[in-house]
Amino acid sequence: MIQYVFEFIGTLVLVLLGDGVCAATSLNKSKAQGGGWVVIALGWGLAVMLGVLIAGPVSGAHLNPAVTLGLAIAGSFPWASVCGYIVAQMMGGFVGACLVWSFYKDHYKATSDQPDTILGTFCTMPAIENKARNFWCEVVATWLLVFCILAIGRGSNVFSVGEASASIGAIGSWPVTCVIMSIGMSLGGTTGYAMNPARDLSPRCAHAILPIAGKRDSGWGYSWVPVAGPMTGAALAALLYLLVF
Repeated sequence: MIQYVFEFIGTLVLVLLGDGVCAATSLNKSKAQGGGWVVIALGWGLAVMLGVLIAGPVSGAHLNPAVTLGLAIAGSFPWASVCGYIVAQMMGGFVGACLVWSFYKDHYKATSDQPDTILGTFCTMPAIENKARNFWCEVVATWLLVFCILAIGRGSNVFSVGEASASIGAIGSWPVTCVIMSIGMSLGGTTGYAMNPARDLSPRCAHAILPIAGKRDSGWGYSWVPVAGPMTGAALAALLYLLVF
């Protein structure tokens, strides 16, 4: 049970800071408005790092249903815990998004004439809507994320300084932070690199429920893409990992 609690808290922090940087750089009258894509990519990477630092020692800090699925397929995580982890992650993502709304509520009011901007602080929407291509982009980005996580965590992946050595996986959050930032900067321009149903579907549900002035529909016609794409990419990454390692 305690592992589920930490998955909830870690994912809450991830979405609070990740959606928070989207709100900070997008909403009217925010001091960070116009910060741009590099700030968003850095913010999301650091959000993941902090979530991992919090949850890692207890739950392993998946913070992402796609990561949980990939680790289970790769044989690195018990299938019996998959559903509990995913429920905890989805709940954490929802609460994190609600906290962002409560934090920036005045700025949401000031942006009530820009419903697309408001939606973009909660969840992803494609730059050019082509659902087949958007799905492929999410598959590729998440495949890379999960494959890198599995490869980084291998016991044979070590670095040495003099006579001392340590596993790359042992330093945990920092390599994954770099992966997230790299993917965001290189592959995030098409769909916003969701790669995580708890980061996208849960905040999308929060957007649908919260009393936000001037909001549009929550993009339900697209909502399957940032769920099915990441889960497919994670499964492919795990299968490739088993094949090559």
